[in-house]
Amino acid sequence: MYLGGIEAGGTKFVCAVGDENGNVLARERIATTDTKTTLSGVVDFFKNFKIEGLGIGSFGPVDLNRESPTYGYITSTPKQGWTNYPLVQTMEEALHVPVGLTTDVNAAALGELYNGAAKGLDGCLYITVGTGIGAGLVSQNRLLQGLSHPEMGHILLRRHPDDDFEGICPYHHDCLEGLASGPALEARWGKPANELPVTHKAWEIEADYLAQALMQYVLIVSPKKIIIGGGVMKQTQLFPKIREKLQKLLAGYIDLSEVKEKIDEYIIPPALGDNAGITGALILGSQVLKNKGISQF
Repeated sequence: MYLGGIEAGGTKFVCAVGDENGNVLARERIATTDTKTTLSGVVDFFKNFKIEGLGIGSFGPVDLNRESPTYGYITSTPKQGWTNYPLVQTMEEALHVPVGLTTDVNAAALGELYNGAAKGLDGCLYITVGTGIGAGLVSQNRLLQGLSHPEMGHILLRRHPDDDFEGICPYHHDCLEGLASGPALEARWGKPANELPVTHKAWEIEADYLAQALMQYVLIVSPKKIIIGGGVMKQTQLFPKIREKLQKLLAGYIDLSEVKEKIDEYIIPPALGDNAGITGALILGSQVLKNKGISQF
């Protein structure tokens, strides 16, 4: 049995064929340009295989409410040409298989929960710090979902005293994404993250903002494990800084070993690396096939 998975990003669509356990058998990367060109390439890839279900982890915001008339749409994205686009319906009509949709970070959280760093637990928080900042939470084997999916990258923070950067978020300017995403780092310092020295003061400021965000997530949703991926987090010097700053911010209020003695095991990079999202998409595809088009998540 073949299943399809898509990690739909603002710069690329990663398409994969695999099995119900998230194992990838074939993949292709397709540049995200206009909707017609991009999805023509996606459909052509999957037509080479007889897939029975498809899972998509997409950039957003996306409408995940099955009672909504715009369920399955990419909605108010700043990605030009993709606003209010019926992604699920387009793929269903083209491939004639059940399609499950979630956010890209939700898919990564599922991948790490089933096959990665959170395997054996019933939940985790996956955060990506890259072109944007987003997070997906699984708790008691269910994805967090309310009126919409969480938008944890757009929370407001206390300003670092050495930072007067105005922020780049087109909606909120100096929210977490506006201050700490990859494009924000490049706009502030004039170089992409991977070109900044490990001793650059950028990393103290970056770690401060990310630790502030983690404090809020720990206090509000109490995740079983926190996994942080994305291009910016390939600067591994951030992890010890974030852990130390989080402990100082919490000031002993959360009296649990995970955030005290075992914080090195609690806040970690993804075990699946860049494969977390596509693995989760395949797992989602398996679930929608088993449940006749409806995900158990």
